[in-house]
Formats: sequence, C-alpha cells, structure tokens
Amino acid sequence: MSNPTLPSAAADSPLRHRAFVQFWCARIASGFGFQMLSVAVGWQIYAITGRAFDLGLIGLVQFFPSVLLALPAGHVADQFERRRVVLIGQIVEWTAIVLLAVLTLLGRVHEAGILLLVFVIGVAKAFESPSMQSLLPALVPPAILPRAVAVSGSAFQMAMILGPAVGGLLYVAGPGVVYLSAAALYLVAASMMAMLRYEQAPPKREPATLKTLFAGVHFIRERKDVLGVISLDLFAVLLGGVTSLLPIFARDILHTGPWGLGLLRAAPAVGALLMSLWLAKHDLQRRVGMTMFAAVAGFGVATLVFAISGTLWLSLAALFALGAFDMVSMVIRGSLVQLDTPDAMRGRVNAVNSIFINTSNQLGEFESGMLAAWLGAVGSAVVGGLGTLVVVGLWMAMFPGLRRRQSLHLEEPANEALGTTESV
Repeated sequence: MSNPTLPSAAADSPLRHRAFVQFWCARIASGFGFQMLSVAVGWQIYAITGRAFDLGLIGLVQFFPSVLLALPAGHVADQFERRRVVLIGQIVEWTAIVLLAVLTLLGRVHEAGILLLVFVIGVAKAFESPSMQSLLPALVPPAILPRAVAVSGSAFQMAMILGPAVGGLLYVAGPGVVYLSAAALYLVAASMMAMLRYEQAPPKREPATLKTLFAGVHFIRERKDVLGVISLDLFAVLLGGVTSLLPIFARDILHTGPWGLGLLRAAPAVGALLMSLWLAKHDLQRRVGMTMFAAVAGFGVATLVFAISGTLWLSLAALFALGAFDMVSMVIRGSLVQLDTPDAMRGRVNAVNSIFINTSNQLGEFESGMLAAWLGAVGSAVVGGLGTLVVVGLWMAMFPGLRRRQSLHLEEPANEALGTTESV
C-alpha cells in the first residue's frame, strides 16, 4: 500500500524543519567534539605511559558502559522526556571534558584520572545514545524519515573525516587546547538541544516494571523484519570489517607510509558521506529489502577487492565503495527499525540495536585480528568478504518477508501488527 504522504513529501527536505536542523547541528557539534577528544586522549595517555596496552584501556572503559547500561538506558529513553535525557548526557560529558582541560592545563593530570573521566563520558553516552536515536522520528514527518536518517548520518561522517584531523592540528598547541575546543563544541550541542521543540507529539509513558525493561528484546524477537535487519548488521560487520587491519595493508602490502594509511582510513568515510548526501535527495521507495541485501553484498564484494588489491588507488576505490554500500544499508536498516517500531518502544529497541552495533564493531576487530594471525591480513579480509556474502544468502532465505519488502513504510499500522506486544 503506498503512503499517501509520499507525493507531497517528494520536494520536502529535512533541512526545512527547524527542529531537525537544531538536532543536526547538535550532532555535528558533539560529533566533532568527541572525535577531537578521542585523538587528544589517545595521544596524551600514550605520552604519559608509553604503553600501547593503555590505549586499549580507553576503548574498554567506553565499551563496558555502552553494553552493560544499554537496556536501562533504553528504558530511560521511553520513560522520560528524550530531549532532556540527551541534554543531561551532554552536560555531563561537557563537565568531564572541562575537568580534563583544567587538570591538563594545571599539570595535574594522570592516567587514572583520564580513564576515570573517559568512563564518566562513556556512561553519559550510554544513556544519551538511545534517546538521541529515538528523537529523530519526532522531528520530521514519517514520509521523509529516510532522508532525515541520511542527513543525520552525514553529520557523523563529517565528524569522522574532519574531527580527528582538526584535533590533531590543535594538539600541536597542547591537549588542553583540544579539550577546551571540544568543550566549546559540546556547549553548542547542548544549547541546540535545549532549544529543540518536537514536531510530533511525544508518546504516552508506560509504568516502569521489570517486564518493560526487557520489552525491547521481546519486540525485536516478535518483529521479524526488525530482527532481520539488526542481526544482519551484527554478522556482516562482525565478518566484513577490515578497519583494524589497515596498518598492515598500508605498510606490508601497499608499501605506503602514514600518509597512505590516513587516506585508507578516510576513504570509507568519504564514500559514506557522499552517498548520504545523495540519499538525502532521493527516496528509496521500491524493493527496499532487496536493495538492502544488495548493498550488504556490495560491501562484501568491496572487501574482497580490497583484500586482493596490490595498488593504493584500487584499495582506496574499494574502501570508498565499501563506505558507500554501508551507508545505503545503514539508511535502510535505520529507517526500517524506526518506522516499524511504535514511538513508545523506540528507546528500548534502539538500545538493543546499540548492543548489536557495539558488539559487532568490537568483536569484528578481534575476529579480524585473530584471523590475520592465522591466515595473514589478506586471508583474513578474503574470509571476511566471503563470509559477508554467505550471511547475505542465509538471511535472504531466513527472512523472506524482509527480502520481499517493497517499502520502508509498513503496509498496516504498527499498533495493529504489534498485537499484544504493545502492552508489554
């Protein structure tokens, strides 16, 4: 069934909606600030200790809160006003960054203090993330939500590309300058969030019980399309990620230096950014299920091309394509999860989704490293690319409804299809 609002929405843009523009600016500011912060924290800790192991601790103190607090954070997103949850999270992060700046400028900073403050930032982000993701459908009409997801994704990609570079340049003046700059950007983000006003009415809140805490897990298990897209992302990223192997490819296979490694790291983000800009102007209205599977398969093929490439230009092209395919898949997956989920459930469902994403990213790097130790970097990337293609074939067979899905919008209202799940 076609959505009656689509024709009138054809010329609409998310950037015409004031609430979305404020949300987008907040995402750009906080994204840039976080990427700059990440660069400074890594360099500073390594300068203090000189141990590579301590760099791993930075990721660890962020990973545990993101996974262990995901379900409670999703519950908070559905129990309380989401804009306020995001705002509180950003204020807590801003406070921790200011403390990092003050301790650094006073010369009283040490490794344990940095890790503790990074842990605080990780806890705040764990609560901020599902509320931030769940805000988007309240800021634009449902018909242009896929475009809004694409434009929102462009903010993340811009931060990924430019944030580390800006942070590295500012680090020349000292880590304290980077922290103060990041704090200023977080202040901008919090100001934008404080001024944000919904276009769509917020959902009615359910009483908090232990059963509602796990309602997101139950909903995903019952809603096959949502389960399919979330689990597809988990296994595709788990098998197909090559990011952690880029230093090996740059030095030992492509015989390039740090500049080449920088290009390799930037290529997927550039591909994703350009694709997000294209998707922001073009609707995905037909055969979205097969388009998503084709994009994930393209991700696997690009991984294979990168694995067997012996020249820098071909490797960059493969990584560029990999990022572009991943953005198509991400927009479709993100839109399906948002549109198939009743607003009162979005926080908990997005929280479960974040567990899958964080787990796939972290375990994907571990899997690639272990395979590289056994088979070499090329062998690991080849297995990852082939594994992604196998997963696509299996998921097309296991989720036929998702394969046949024509539109991002449900053919029947979500509440009708949900049945008894809504009252969980």
